[in-house]
Amino acid sequence: MADPPGLGDPDQAAFAWARFREIMAWMTLASAIAVAVAIAALAHSFGPLHLVTMLGVIAGVGGSVMLAGALMGLAFLSSGTGHDEDVDRLD
Repeated sequence: MADPPGLGDPDQAAFAWARFREIMAWMTLASAIAVAVAIAALAHSFGPLHLVTMLGVIAGVGGSVMLAGALMGLAFLSSGTGHDEDVDRLD
């Protein structure tokens, strides 16, 4: 049985990375929405927020959502291109 080409095949690599970029684009939108909701909730609870507070929320909430999206996207990329199966394969 032939090994799957994985990211060594330029066409499959281009497709996989395009899919990863699409996932990250959606996660950027989800991150922006999460940040907006968090800032709105904090402003509703505590009144007007200082710039430092808003920057902290943007970094904390936005960074967490983007990191989660990047890690999940890379897991999907690894699984979809056969890299997960390569771990069990011996030369």
